[in-house]
Amino acid sequence: MNRSGTLGTAATSASSSSSTISPIGISTLHIGPRTSVSVFIAVILAASFVAAGGVLYAYFKNRQIQVSREIDAADRRIEHARLDIRTTEMRMDELLNRFTIRKQLQENQSDLKPIAFSSVEEIQPIPPARRSVAAADR
Repeated sequence: MNRSGTLGTAATSASSSSSTISPIGISTLHIGPRTSVSVFIAVILAASFVAAGGVLYAYFKNRQIQVSREIDAADRRIEHARLDIRTTEMRMDELLNRFTIRKQLQENQSDLKPIAFSSVEEIQPIPPARRSVAAADR
């Protein structure tokens, strides 16, 4: 079209004489190379891998936190058991103390009397007279 709004003779004769489409007739939306379907599939696969990686990262991070909490709980239980052991040993030592036993015997008005140290006799263990079956193989 020219300025007056009518078709010029050169444009009409060129378009009617050739069977090819001129650059003016091509839509401007499809200029440039077209992306193939494989590119879209690759982008979708990459996005799914990234999403799966994020989900796995979150899962393993949560599992790591859970395991560290379990380890802390086990450490607390071990420390509590050690404290119980020390308390029990202290109570045993306290109960087996000979001065404490003497005092308790006096409080209970027991008939037991102290023994002189010279009358205590030390006995050595007797070695076994015969060899056991397990020792015979040697």
